[in-house]
Amino acid sequence: MSDQTATAPVVLRVDARHRYEIHVDGERAGLTAYRDRDDRRVFFHTEIDDAHAGQGLAAVLVEQALTDVRASGMRIVPVCPYVAKFLTKHREFADITDPVTPEVLTWLDARLGR
Repeated sequence: MSDQTATAPVVLRVDARHRYEIHVDGERAGLTAYRDRDDRRVFFHTEIDDAHAGQGLAAVLVEQALTDVRASGMRIVPVCPYVAKFLTKHREFADITDPVTPEVLTWLDARLGR
């Protein structure tokens, strides 16, 4: 048995920064970023810090973020490649997922100043 008392990861929605963060032992370990367009949450970037890579944290983060989107009565637009890949394996979110369209990409680029 290990002496380490690692706590379970905690996912927080940080509306002011347009993202969900995952924290491990009180330290931010990663994030998934979004912008809201009407009733759709457009996810465009997910990252896990190198120090926490390979622990399955991205899946925990995205699953809890998408669960929060459902609870908020919103829909998902998966521009982020990781979120899109996650959704192919987790069909339980298919009913609230909208396709990525050129219009959404143009809108997102304008919001992000790209």
